[in-house]
Amino acid sequence: LPPFFLLQFQPLSKERMAFSDFPPPAELPNNMHHSEMLQYLRLYAQTTVVSVRQRLDFDATGQWEVETERTEGQRETIVFDAVIVCTGHFTKPHLPLTDFPGIESFEGRYFHSWDYHSAEGLQGKRVVGIWIWSSGGDIAVDISRVAQKVYLSTRSGAWVVSRVGEGGLPLDMLGMSRMDMMLQKLFPSRSARMLEKKVNKVFNHGLYGLKPKHGIFVQNAVVSDDLPAQIISGHVQVKPNVKEFCGSSVVFVDGIVYMCVIQVDVVVFATGFNYSFPFLPSTLQAKSGYRLCLYKHVFPPALSQPTLAVVGFIHGLGSITPLAEMQARWATRVNHSLLLKYFFNHLLALQVLLGPCTSYQYRLTGPGQWAGARQAILTQWERVVQPFRTRVIPEPKTRPSSTRSIIVISSGAALLCYFFYNKHRTSISFPLSFCKS
Repeated sequence: LPPFFLLQFQPLSKERMAFSDFPPPAELPNNMHHSEMLQYLRLYAQTTVVSVRQRLDFDATGQWEVETERTEGQRETIVFDAVIVCTGHFTKPHLPLTDFPGIESFEGRYFHSWDYHSAEGLQGKRVVGIWIWSSGGDIAVDISRVAQKVYLSTRSGAWVVSRVGEGGLPLDMLGMSRMDMMLQKLFPSRSARMLEKKVNKVFNHGLYGLKPKHGIFVQNAVVSDDLPAQIISGHVQVKPNVKEFCGSSVVFVDGIVYMCVIQVDVVVFATGFNYSFPFLPSTLQAKSGYRLCLYKHVFPPALSQPTLAVVGFIHGLGSITPLAEMQARWATRVNHSLLLKYFFNHLLALQVLLGPCTSYQYRLTGPGQWAGARQAILTQWERVVQPFRTRVIPEPKTRPSSTRSIIVISSGAALLCYFFYNKHRTSISFPLSFCKS
């Protein structure tokens, strides 16, 4: 993991990040620390891949030799009929120094966010954060607690949301149901305007200098609970794009209207990452622009046998875990299908249609069906609430909802789902359309 992950808690809640057949333990916090997330992932794999090589008879068999190394240093080579690469994007820091004239003569210190460990050594410093990737906001907040001033430079701005939603519940468990997604597809512009208005009620993005040109559904929002507080207290100042560096100063410019020169000590480049697959044959690393050349973002087309797939090498809206898992299941021809019969099981129908769209829904039926999927869906809110029960407050009894209301809601939901399912069958059954190249 990059060092800066040591200060991070997950931007998405555990239920939204979970694998479809492995609900996270109820006692884990909703937004896990990186160490807890790593523990969850390590239940799936604890080896390091050294190399992946095609066998001499690959054209006939499609087989691969995979050399691995365990944590104890023991190496092993195993022959596999197929290989799925799941290392993702964030493997090699991207430091575009040529885009910042004068940086080579900058008298201060500069480094990529990959190398950020903590704010130690930055006490009393004036720091500029070049914010292109989401970690820039987290690092700016962390540094601002000890630095004299932090200037957060952003070329395009960003929508910023909190982890905490209404009632103190995880924000990404609210307003993320299948019903919400249906309405968003039917009324995209109106849905975007309504959500942007709601986000601006928390704090005005234009007033704070953060309002982007793109809509809220175009890119992932930056998740930060502390950034608005650090801006309003003056510890962080939002600045436009950097034009150039001059000695120990940085020049900010926004078109030809505004220019500002500020003396700084340190520059942190949160400018994203390049990908790297050093264990793969060089012939498989052909690029199409900045991307690997992959059919459906999964299969290298140059192979004579389609026995290697790349999974998770995508940008999606929301958690990448369920998207990557769906890619893997597609690559292995394990498809899912939400049959309408589940919408006549009223309790489950309400959870599937009106509750958060968690990955367990894709295990209800079809190849790879998991017997625990129904229970995982019906108990997901219990796992959300459990970490809060460190001091239980008695609540007054409330009147139960009437049976008639439940029947009306269930019937209406089922009818709407049936209508939308027939109109948009493809986008519901395989929502990788959210993925971007």
